[in-house]
Amino acid sequence: MNIRRTTKGRTVMTAVAITTGLVLTVAGCGGGDDSGSDKKTSSSSPAKNDDGGDDKQDSQAPPAKETLAEVKAGGLTLAVTSAVRDDGGFVTVEGTVTNGSGKPWVAADWRGDESELAKNGGSIAGASLVDQTGKKKYLVLRDTEGRCLCTRFTGGVLSGDTADWFAQFPAPPEDTTKVSFQVGSMPPAAVELSEGE
Repeated sequence: MNIRRTTKGRTVMTAVAITTGLVLTVAGCGGGDDSGSDKKTSSSSPAKNDDGGDDKQDSQAPPAKETLAEVKAGGLTLAVTSAVRDDGGFVTVEGTVTNGSGKPWVAADWRGDESELAKNGGSIAGASLVDQTGKKKYLVLRDTEGRCLCTRFTGGVLSGDTADWFAQFPAPPEDTTKVSFQVGSMPPAAVELSEGE
């Protein structure tokens, strides 16, 4: 009886050892040798582009915004990149301003002539949308304290720098699809309105 138990015990232990060996062998499969594993690791990692950045990350970066309109005056370049009609009855216009004047720019003439707008400091509060067809001019929206729903250029824009801006306006009628955006002494920029998502 002792021999059978030992034999059975050995058989069981041998089976466990064989099963464990198979599991370890299966788990170890696919790794290859050490020299091949470096190649597999490097092929699965993102490729580097010439400037050291990852191509994979660059391809996932948001695409550059399309320029709808661009105007220049006094060394400044104003670009409009978006003019979207919102469900709430507003139009949000966005863009950039690049200072090529050779000196810091503080947006003094962009804040508007109204005394109420002076509280906004250097800003795009004096911008307007003109609906040529409907013969109406829309001013930047403001809160109850006279603060514009727009960008304030705190500290100004240094020479050679570009700053993003936005301004919100009341929306023109639904059948108006094109407006002129104007601010300060910049020429008017004709832009197409698009519908928000």
